[in-house]
Amino acid sequence: MITLITGSIALSLLHALIPNHWLPVLAIGKRENWSISKTTNVTLIAGLSHALSTVLIGVIIGVVGLKLADTVEYFTRFVAPSVLVALGLYYIVQHHRHKHFHLHIHQDAVPHGKVIVSLTIAMFFSPCLEVEAYFLMAGTNGFWMVLLIGLIYTTVSVVGMILWIRLTYRGIAKLNWHSLEHNSGIITGVILILTGIASYFIN
Repeated sequence: MITLITGSIALSLLHALIPNHWLPVLAIGKRENWSISKTTNVTLIAGLSHALSTVLIGVIIGVVGLKLADTVEYFTRFVAPSVLVALGLYYIVQHHRHKHFHLHIHQDAVPHGKVIVSLTIAMFFSPCLEVEAYFLMAGTNGFWMVLLIGLIYTTVSVVGMILWIRLTYRGIAKLNWHSLEHNSGIITGVILILTGIASYFIN
């Protein structure tokens, strides 16, 4: 359980850092001259929408893991960790095709309400599929663990997005965002593989 929680936190932190989760909000906020307070509020709404769809899918997957753990004895020991490792390898191979939320900023003026609704809908329909494997693994430990992973992911991701929005808005955070986004698939893959291997030996 410690390995699963640690891996979930690490992956949630990574996705909170990925620019395409929050940079579009910052870009729009700067262009529309939003205050840091309004930009933060919009980030909160978009982030919660993004987390909601991810957790909803995760709960369904977690229930599947719960049922399989009850009926297939080797699922917890072999299958679930193998899924993490396999998914990790997939992301390492496909990291250059990482497809998360991207918003193209147009120069035409758009009402603020429509911008916020568009951001919210776009974020809802772009759940983080990488973290779903953790829900599958969590299901083998009981439904309470599925809910805990959902809470961890939502809290870390949304708080992280808000933190980076505020720091970047003030010009405090200066990182190579392009490099981070480009390598996010590799980092994600490594986290998934390490969690899968650790889960196999600990179980």
